[in-house]
Amino acid sequence: QVRLVESGGGLVQPGGSLRLSCETSGNIFSIYTMGWYRQTPGKQRELVAAITTGGSTNYQDSVKGRFTISRDSAKNTVYLQMNNLKPEDTTVYYCNALIDTIVAFSWGQGTQVTVSS
Repeated sequence: QVRLVESGGGLVQPGGSLRLSCETSGNIFSIYTMGWYRQTPGKQRELVAAITTGGSTNYQDSVKGRFTISRDSAKNTVYLQMNNLKPEDTTVYYCNALIDTIVAFSWGQGTQVTVSS
């Protein structure tokens, strides 16, 4: 079982930036698409960004132009650069690998992002 450890969240003012990291316990980027998700209380966890094994990226419309997903295979780490953050981006962010639309591994603890003045 691959372990996922998210970090990099925090408190930031509207318009600010954060970079989230997701360290995986195995070299899986050549096998799986990787995704960043977020879950607001009372709502389903939603996929906000994904990067395929070939390096193609996809984003939820609400974050296009503001968030960038990337990966470093040497460090077994996936990143989410978040710019121009908005209060509605406030929630816990998680990463996981995808098999089609199904997540491959158990969820990590996530990392809290709070956007507030």
